[in-house]
Amino acid sequence: MLSVQEQLKIIRRGAAEVIDEKELALQLEKSIKTGRPLRVKAGFDPTAPDLHLGHTVLLQKMKQFQDLGHEVIFLIGDFTGMIGDPTGKSETRKSLTPEEVKINARTYLEQVFKILDKSKTTVAYNSEWMNKFSSVDMIGLAARYTVARMLERDDFQKRMAANLPVSIHELMYPLIQGYDSVALKADVELGGTDQKFNLLVGRDMQRSYELAPQTVLTMPLLEGTDGVQKMSKSLGNSIGVLDDPSEMFGKIMSISDELMWRYFELLSDIREEELGSLKSQAKSGELNPKNIKVRLAKEIVARYHSEEASEHAAQEFDNVFKKKNVPDNIPEAKTWGGEARWICKVLTEHALTESTSAASRLIKQGAVTVNGQKVSDKDHQLEGNREHLIKVGKKRFLKITAN
Repeated sequence: MLSVQEQLKIIRRGAAEVIDEKELALQLEKSIKTGRPLRVKAGFDPTAPDLHLGHTVLLQKMKQFQDLGHEVIFLIGDFTGMIGDPTGKSETRKSLTPEEVKINARTYLEQVFKILDKSKTTVAYNSEWMNKFSSVDMIGLAARYTVARMLERDDFQKRMAANLPVSIHELMYPLIQGYDSVALKADVELGGTDQKFNLLVGRDMQRSYELAPQTVLTMPLLEGTDGVQKMSKSLGNSIGVLDDPSEMFGKIMSISDELMWRYFELLSDIREEELGSLKSQAKSGELNPKNIKVRLAKEIVARYHSEEASEHAAQEFDNVFKKKNVPDNIPEAKTWGGEARWICKVLTEHALTESTSAASRLIKQGAVTVNGQKVSDKDHQLEGNREHLIKVGKKRFLKITAN
């Protein structure tokens, strides 16, 4: 097992905050002396069946703990998923039914084990202990935390200030997440920066049950392909773990050069020294950032698909952007700015279609591609300040260039 300092260097990479790093160092020291690995927990509520790369930021950090010899616990929040995490929400979330939770949870593990080592991963469901709670047990759990502390939470304060409702069951969510750490005797819990309140409740709950408080490690929220908003399927800026290889490759290539480094740090297995070298070479002009981005895209596609699929996706992308399948001297237009823009409007404004309704029909017929990927949604939004190669039918092309 690596030394405490060597482990801390790996654990710190990409992390937003470690609470408390001194405690973590002591935990690691004890782990080395006793030969007992740390129990590292991260919870995922199965609110949707598919994971995107934003979710995998935590999985990457879990894999690092796993490679260091620690026990990783992938917790599926099938009980908490029926409540709905209020984190970052301006209104009460719709509760999922037990059936919806089960359906969504089924696909999780298939995706998760593309990163984590299945043979070294403990999978747990918080319904295992929460379904055994009686009403008396639930009241006892609620008695361990105060309303004043709960209402310190920023999400709740904003909603109350705006006269928006906060349901009683939402106040229970952090307590139940905290109790998960008690039930699992977690030494470390991982979560996004938006989860900090819940993670700290876990420390408090463990203390109230006379357990040593877990170390909390928060990871940044990964921006989506727009480079602004947190990656989210609902915002249309996500890269799905189950995306087609070519689609995944194209989406990664569409991110900005600046955002590329963040993706490298949070999603790639590249060594820090090598990443530093790539940054220096890009800054000096020795390496084209586009070529570095190809490396990132190939690594990620290979992880979720295969080396063969990665090479094929790279070749397809190369065919499009080296204009092997595109005529010379195609029309070009400058991007419209930073905001997203409705594709049907873009097609009409640049005379690729006669009207937005005609554009919609062509999309429905599968006749429109962007960056080599067929567009299937007539409401598709093109990101601003990005390069796009648009093809309509077999002969109409437009290249949108970034500022």
